[in-house]
Amino acid sequence: MNPTKRSLRLLWLAAALAVFLAACGGAALAPKATPIPAPPGMKLVWHDEFDGAAIDKANWTYDLGAGGWGNGEAQFYTNRPENARVEKGLLIIEARQEKYEGSYYTSARLKTQRLREFQYGRIEARLKVPAGAGLWPAFWMLGADFNGSNWPDCGEIDIMEYVGREPDLIMGTAHGPGYSGALGLGKWNRQKYNIADDFHTYAIEWQADQIKWFYDGAEYFTLTRADVGDRQWVFDHPFFIILNLAIGGTLGGVIGLDTVFPAQLQVDYVRVFQPAGS
Repeated sequence: MNPTKRSLRLLWLAAALAVFLAACGGAALAPKATPIPAPPGMKLVWHDEFDGAAIDKANWTYDLGAGGWGNGEAQFYTNRPENARVEKGLLIIEARQEKYEGSYYTSARLKTQRLREFQYGRIEARLKVPAGAGLWPAFWMLGADFNGSNWPDCGEIDIMEYVGREPDLIMGTAHGPGYSGALGLGKWNRQKYNIADDFHTYAIEWQADQIKWFYDGAEYFTLTRADVGDRQWVFDHPFFIILNLAIGGTLGGVIGLDTVFPAQLQVDYVRVFQPAGS
């Protein structure tokens, strides 16, 4: 073999080896998806980790407008990216102090209505709530038959409500006919720190005859069908999920002069697990 051909052959072999090593190295370094752990006896049936570039329209739609939303709230809900967007692996729901369509605050309310609806299981989210009097973030559910006028007969499950004027308190509540609004059946759960300082997990485990509420994995309230008594148990049909950040209102209270805007409800994930045999 003449020297020129030998040199070309060696160059070809070196290039091929480099491509092979790069491919092997790339495969070795490729990130592997981390499995999402399921509670014992359950399987993951739906989730949103908010890892994409935008809010997934297959999972979420919006409630829009003002009018107080039945609670005297101050915000106008929009679907603008200023109020709801995905950013660095988080869903950001942002309340802003601005004049918009006759309101002086804007925010967002996302829901899975007619897209993702569930009956029973563990419904869980990891959230960081905003600090400030007058802010009222919530992670909750309404019966899938909700038509705008049949509340509370459709049923409501508040997995988490937080009001900024009570920085150490979260609430879990169920609403139905005869036990709605201020008469809702639930429990206050106080901590020894400001809940808005960090992310926490909020969940329910919902069965045919009971609902259990959890904060950072610890159960703090159980509601059973027997607790409802002669009133109707309305938690035996599909529900959809809602995430929102309200401002003011009957529960949110007076908006503090020192409350900082923009304020964000940050959502790391929402997950739904159901019994493995279902």
